[in-house]
Amino acid sequence: MDLVLAIVLIIVAFAGGVALGIYLSRKQVENYIADKPVLDENALRAMMSQMGQKPSEAKVQQVLRQIKSQQKIATKKK
Repeated sequence: MDLVLAIVLIIVAFAGGVALGIYLSRKQVENYIADKPVLDENALRAMMSQMGQKPSEAKVQQVLRQIKSQQKIATKKK
């Protein structure tokens, strides 16, 4: 009986460790992306230029604010 209990405890500890690791790594990636977004000003300007728009500073800042607000809304829904 002791052997079965030890095996069960090992399996439970392993499963708990995996679940905790997934949770913590997900939170870390979310925080990293929130702090350092994938799109920065230069990438956004290049993207707007490729679409045929003339990227003014006001338009670039407006789009960046919209992206950040959408990210905040998306993280609050989770």
